Amino acid sequence: MSDLRNTTEPDDTTIVATGKVTTKRKELFKWQIRIFALSWLAYAAFYFPRQAFSSAKIGILDEGFLTRHTLGLLDSAYLAAYAVGQFVWGAMTERFGTRVVVGGGMVMAAIAAMTMGIAPAVWLFLPVMIVQGLSQSTGWSGLSKNIASFFTLRRRGRAMGLFSTSYAFGGLVAAPVTGWVAYSLFDSWRWAFFSGAAIMLAAFLAFMIFQRNSPQEVGLPGIDEDPSLLDCEHAPRKTRAPIAVVKVQNKKFSPMELLAAAKHDPMVLRLGLVYFLLKPARYAILLWGPVLVLDAMPHLDAVTAIMVPVAFGLTGLTGLIAPIAIGWNSDTLFKARRVPPTVICLGMLVLALALWPVVTSQQSIVLLTVLLSFVGLTAYGADAMISGVAAVDFGTAKYATGATGFINGCGSVGAILGGLLPGFFSGTVVFNLFAAAALLAALMLLPSWNSRPASS
Repeated sequence: MSDLRNTTEPDDTTIVATGKVTTKRKELFKWQIRIFALSWLAYAAFYFPRQAFSSAKIGILDEGFLTRHTLGLLDSAYLAAYAVGQFVWGAMTERFGTRVVVGGGMVMAAIAAMTMGIAPAVWLFLPVMIVQGLSQSTGWSGLSKNIASFFTLRRRGRAMGLFSTSYAFGGLVAAPVTGWVAYSLFDSWRWAFFSGAAIMLAAFLAFMIFQRNSPQEVGLPGIDEDPSLLDCEHAPRKTRAPIAVVKVQNKKFSPMELLAAAKHDPMVLRLGLVYFLLKPARYAILLWGPVLVLDAMPHLDAVTAIMVPVAFGLTGLTGLIAPIAIGWNSDTLFKARRVPPTVICLGMLVLALALWPVVTSQQSIVLLTVLLSFVGLTAYGADAMISGVAAVDFGTAKYATGATGFINGCGSVGAILGGLLPGFFSGTVVFNLFAAAALLAALMLLPSWNSRPASS
């Protein structure tokens, strides 16, 4: 009887251990909610000092404080600094932790915005825009590490997908909020910077109070160290002995991996060039949307001109359905071929961009809003496929990181043109240039219609 009882009922040690596991899981879940919410709010807040410059451009040009050419050069300096920072801050986050790097970036972004609001001289804008670019680039890598540190592999994909909505939301609301404060409440472009800085500082305080860099900092084992915290239905719930964990040494990323990925499959290089051609259109609207709208419809007031490009950002938020749909179609309708849906999106983008002079000649806010919505939908769809699914596919498991870095690096360089060209050309010229670039991108991919990744 004694032997039978021992084989069918857990002993006290097992019960206690199971209870501890349940408690740890509940505690981890609480911290996952907290860290996710904090990371989401922090990255959305980054957009307020970033988009303040977009809102302020209307008042700056109207006042004659800076010329349009100068604004374009400042945007290109900002984007160049942002691209450099993307390579730097990932390594710094690994060394100093998310709280230090992201918190430092947040406070520096706020200070840079306030400095632009009070700047008495034009020459101050250039170094401040470089600081703003470097500060902004701390956000994505650091906060992505937050998600990776608190979410197990099985839940990390969903967490990162939801976290990605933060940049769409920030891009959607930042310019209207800062523009409304600047022109409706205070009638001064400088308040776009002040309001963006204030929102960022509020987010900074919350981040510094509630942020923790890892589960170990709150008395929990790391999610990769304790198997009982893994969200796996097959993990044993009762055990008398610890499960062995194989620790894999992290491999440091080398810039040479970018070149190795491009050499591995010519499609990686081709996708990089395509992304270089695509990215300027998106950033031109993000950084110059209100000015481009006011160019086309000079009778509009500043707040209305700022609100119209919200349609582009709105499709970025609701258009997260587009990346899901295009990915699903590439798997099912196109049998895991990534090029066909990308070419289709690029073709529709060419049409939308080419229609800019036709639509603006009608002087209809409704038509212009619909057009910008369609541009956003097609641009975000192609963007998601090129920089995400296709990059990983053609990089294969062996070169996925290098391929993604190479393709996104090419896009970052292209984004500089998106900030520069609207400062030198009218909206019609800019949109025609970007339509030609999107057409060239589609033609570059067309011969690879049936291409699939080479084996790793």
